[in-house]
Amino acid sequence: MSALSNKSFSHNRCDEATLPFSAVAQRLKIGENMSLKQERIVIKAGTTTLTNELGNSNLHRMEELALAISDIQNMGHEVILVSSGAIAVGANKMRLQEKPRSMRMKQAAAAVGQCTNMFLYDKFFGYYDKTVAQILLNAEDITQEEKKENLTNTFDALLEHGIIPIVNENDSVSYTEIESEEKLFGDNDMLSAVVAVLCSADKLIILSDIDGFYNKDPRLYKDAVLIEQIDEINDSTYKLAGGAGSRRGTGGMRTKLQAADLATSQGIDTIVANGSNPAALYDIVKGKQIGTKFVGHKE
Repeated sequence: MSALSNKSFSHNRCDEATLPFSAVAQRLKIGENMSLKQERIVIKAGTTTLTNELGNSNLHRMEELALAISDIQNMGHEVILVSSGAIAVGANKMRLQEKPRSMRMKQAAAAVGQCTNMFLYDKFFGYYDKTVAQILLNAEDITQEEKKENLTNTFDALLEHGIIPIVNENDSVSYTEIESEEKLFGDNDMLSAVVAVLCSADKLIILSDIDGFYNKDPRLYKDAVLIEQIDEINDSTYKLAGGAGSRRGTGGMRTKLQAADLATSQGIDTIVANGSNPAALYDIVKGKQIGTKFVGHKE
């Protein structure tokens, strides 16, 4: 790995037998018919972006995110927000002493937290005269052709009317995101990539608690180097990714890499950046170097 550069990192794609992204992408081809304005952008905000260390909603961060997204839409772009944080916020509101472990408590917390999150989004986006819509997905919404077509039409209708869809997996009734091991979504990183492909997005932006993709875990190694651009992804790239994320979230760098793998395979540029400063979205949309860019390419 001595030849590794912080400017570019290139490998051949992963063996598709290991990660069945091609099958997922094939299911999502219907999105190619959706119309574009300037750019169609999917933004994923992780739990650590939306909550504080106590598990409460980070109101300042959420308002900054709403401002940036509203402004980006005012520039002519279409924006879809994939939001995490429902379980963490719900667990806090239910006054649970620790992150819920059982399925029933996780789903209960998700039901409470989702309501809280949407109330706040409606309030903050409303400050900037924006209308939001809630879309809760299950895996079958993507895998069943009729449901997928209806979902695509819904996204299209909302975006045509200037409405900002806010997406999450329907955790209160679905177990795939909560307990998944390489399922269709797995967590909201993969969900954001699925939505990006479904909606024929131009760009996927994943906001996290880390500045981007490093050659080693920067939380453990002070000499870790940020890789600014990755042209292709394969086994060697995955070896650089660590395990699970923070105690409040579920997605580590590996899940972000899997999401980037799916999105880039369909020609969608994917950027992983730190969500602590939502104003960085302006520079990302303008094409400036922020975080790590995974270059989209269709095979």
